[in-house]
Amino acid sequence: MTPPPSGESLADLSATELLRRFAAGDLSPVDVTRAVIARVERLEPKLRALYLFRPEDALAAARESERRWRAGEARALEGVPVTIKENIATAGDPMPLGTAARELLAAPADAPPAARLREAGAVILAKTTMPDYGMLSSGLSSFHPVSRNPWDLSRTPGGSSAGAGAAAAAGYGPVHLGTDIGGSIRLPAGWCGVVGLKPSFGRVPVDPPYWGRAAGPMTRTVADAALAMRELSRPDGRDGMSLPPAALRFEAGAMSPKGLRIGLWREAGIGLPVDPEVAAAVEAAARLFEAAGAVVEPVAPFLTRSMIDGLDRFWRQRAWADISALSDAQRGKILPYIREWAEGGRDLTGAEVYHGVSQFGAMRDAALAATGAFAFVLSPVAPVAAFAAELASPLHDPARPFEHIGFTVPFNFSEQPAISVPCGMTGDGLPIGVQIAGRRFDDEGVLSVAAAFEHMRGELPPWPNP
Repeated sequence: MTPPPSGESLADLSATELLRRFAAGDLSPVDVTRAVIARVERLEPKLRALYLFRPEDALAAARESERRWRAGEARALEGVPVTIKENIATAGDPMPLGTAARELLAAPADAPPAARLREAGAVILAKTTMPDYGMLSSGLSSFHPVSRNPWDLSRTPGGSSAGAGAAAAAGYGPVHLGTDIGGSIRLPAGWCGVVGLKPSFGRVPVDPPYWGRAAGPMTRTVADAALAMRELSRPDGRDGMSLPPAALRFEAGAMSPKGLRIGLWREAGIGLPVDPEVAAAVEAAARLFEAAGAVVEPVAPFLTRSMIDGLDRFWRQRAWADISALSDAQRGKILPYIREWAEGGRDLTGAEVYHGVSQFGAMRDAALAATGAFAFVLSPVAPVAAFAAELASPLHDPARPFEHIGFTVPFNFSEQPAISVPCGMTGDGLPIGVQIAGRRFDDEGVLSVAAAFEHMRGELPPWPNP
């Protein structure tokens, strides 16, 4: 078997490269899985990105993948190491949802995204960590140790797909499955310097389905995200909100930007101001598109205080409805920040909650109206770079929990696909992501234009080695 190039680990190879070399017979899924396990064993004491890490099970699956390749029975992702976010059910495994308050009961079956990866022959390495109930943009949890960013261990990887972002940046295999209801794939992708796709709502079936919630891949390359999406988008009858099955290619062929009308959304309208380094990196990305022949025009701010506060009220009340049913002892185990935030929903009136729900539609209408004239829209993923690992959010204030999600959350409720792609680094060596959003259902286009940007952008610094 041919080893990787000098100085490169098998753990750092992309999924597309792994499949090419597995097919050629010069690389084994067993050797790759061993390399990934060695990477995890070296870095995980620092990063704390994983839950239910089972190296022996992964090796057994890799041996079976090796047998299938030799027998000519390989499936679409045969032998590719993957991780799955902890809130995506895998058969027989407990699902604590990041909180010490939850009873640990075995899931009866794989949720749709996990089932698609398993059916495609992927080697499931572990589950990945998340904060309590997935309601933070950090890796702070009452159940898991604090997850950390491979680029700087004092910083957060983001959240709620915290472990997935850290695992992708650290090279715990090439494909990591996350979920996103307000930015939970794209924020950690931006802060960890990886690619993170929130597909069109319903493109990837999930169970249980919920307004705005999506599952999608976190990878080091756009091509690997496209490869994963071909499998994740397969139909599943358990999701009554999923899109009709479609023969989507997801090849991520680099689209020519020439002639495209692209919007540049510099200010969300509410929330934290955009840091100058973030603004400059996104502006530079826009200029690359312009130099390639795209027409770049400004998008006016469209998110309002009423929208984000309404969303906050509804989510608080939803969280309190769940938490209030727990015993005092169970509630005492919840992360204090989350408990304080949820208690803000205790005394809300029906009218206040109804107004909060109505803001889903207001946000959808505003996003579609502001972006409808453009094929794609560029923006920051987050207004700031990764913050301290011990904080729940950039402000760490339960009274102002969502001041950093103004660029991501509208596309959850407008149902538009949006991807985070690395576009630069801060002076302190922290990644910056650019968000590329497309029209509803145009997941192929978003992947293709993201691949074009990846090509135009050129190389970024080497992957971190904490």
